[in-house]
Amino acid sequence: MSGSISIIGSADGPTSVFLAGKLGLNWLNLFGLIFVVLLLIPNIIYALKAKNQQNKCTNKFMNIMEQISRYGCMILMVFHFGIAEFGFPSVGAFLVYLFGSALLLISYWVVWILYFHKQTYGKQIALAVIPTCQFILSGITMRYGLLITFGIVFGIAHIYVTSKNRVA
Repeated sequence: MSGSISIIGSADGPTSVFLAGKLGLNWLNLFGLIFVVLLLIPNIIYALKAKNQQNKCTNKFMNIMEQISRYGCMILMVFHFGIAEFGFPSVGAFLVYLFGSALLLISYWVVWILYFHKQTYGKQIALAVIPTCQFILSGITMRYGLLITFGIVFGIAHIYVTSKNRVA
């Protein structure tokens, strides 16, 4: 692909021009960075409020898989390595990514607000499922196989670990 500027994988045409402009930041997904930071904010607030909370999940394999896949998803959402990624196939796919991600993010924040008010198991599971959907949606719309794989592994491990940490 000579002469095109891309910020998302190997996207070309209007998508590349719209996203990358003349910055030449083809290794960085600025939208992914924003989404990851916004996903992390309520988690950081919760971690500061619940400093002494212990992980009740004793399955070391699932705990390790959850952490590896979590950080893998976040890294792949932000940085592009050119491994199993093809970029947005169309402006429509980019719009699904952008609006779908925004809707998931808003849902995530609403559930966090409700969870801060009253902790329930249903809200815990929602807080495990929504970021999983975010990662998988991003992987599908960007045709990024590695992100899809990490997202699926994260979903399985995170929901498992969350279920073992069920609130009373």
